[in-house]
Parts: sequence; C-alpha cells; structure tokens
Amino acid sequence: MKNRLLFFLAFICIFLQGCWPERWEDDVVTFESEYEPVFLDRTDFEKSVNVENSLSIGTSGKIYIKDNLLFINEVNKGFHVFDNSDPTNPKSIKFLAAPGSTDMAIRSNMIYINQATDLIAVEYSPQTNTASLTKRIPNTFPELRSPDGFDTYSFDIPENSVVIDWKLKNQTP
Repeated sequence: MKNRLLFFLAFICIFLQGCWPERWEDDVVTFESEYEPVFLDRTDFEKSVNVENSLSIGTSGKIYIKDNLLFINEVNKGFHVFDNSDPTNPKSIKFLAAPGSTDMAIRSNMIYINQATDLIAVEYSPQTNTASLTKRIPNTFPELRSPDGFDTYSFDIPENSVVIDWKLKNQTP
C-alpha cells in the first residue's frame, strides 16, 4: 500500500513538472486601475460636512433607520435623510453632505460617519434639519480603494489632500 502511494505521488510530480515553465520571463506584467482618484484639499475636506436640499438618489449604499428618520448613503457623497413616519411613503427631507462617506452609526442624536480617512461625529437636529460637526479623528481609516481594488499607493496623492471618490479614466465627473 505504501509503495503504491509513493508511486502515485512520484507520477503526479513528474506529470506536473511538464506544466512548470523552463525559465521565468523577464517581462513584468503591470496592471493598471481603470479609475483615477478624486482629491479634495484637507482644509476643504474638513469643512465639507453640511446639510443641503434633498437630492435624487444616484448610487445608493447602506441604509440606516433611527426613530422616524431613514438615512440612505449616496456612496462617497453623503446621506439622504427621509421622514419615515409613514414607512409606505417616506418623504425626502434633506441631504447630509459628507464627501468620501460610506457608512454611519447613530447613538442618541449623534451620527458617527466614516468620511474617507476620518471618523467624524455629527450632531443632527431633525427639528431644524441642521447638523454640526462635533469631533473629527483624522486618519482613522485607510485611503479609499478604487472600485477595481487598487490601493492609492500607485497614485501620486498631493500633499494635504484626501481621496474622496474614484472616477473612470477619460470621463468627466
């Protein structure tokens, strides 16, 4: 039995040796992202969280419900805020702009958002439809990756800039 197993393993090794290249090619294959990063100056980025008039939903992301409010993420742009007191007919109230955002959590009236590389705490008042940034912890998260999975290390990121989105190359925003 042992001899059969050894013979079988030797046969597999000899068989697979034919699949191995005789020498490695000197050519290096490089892959390139089909997307290019969209940058925002760090100073503008830190001032970018605000409440705007409601928008139509383009590319939706995660959904969050808190009391009678419904939040729908507009990927890398912010959150649509809806009055959800009648779940069969939610009414759009405002848009909470937070460039680079993809997720949120809520505790009491405090909204915690991952805004690109930063973790921010925003106090939202549904009565007045206003939001105020109460805390920012910079560089909590890694840079946003391109939709095809490439890291930002292959791009020249301008100093004091943050990647807030990605767009297909040769297309206008």
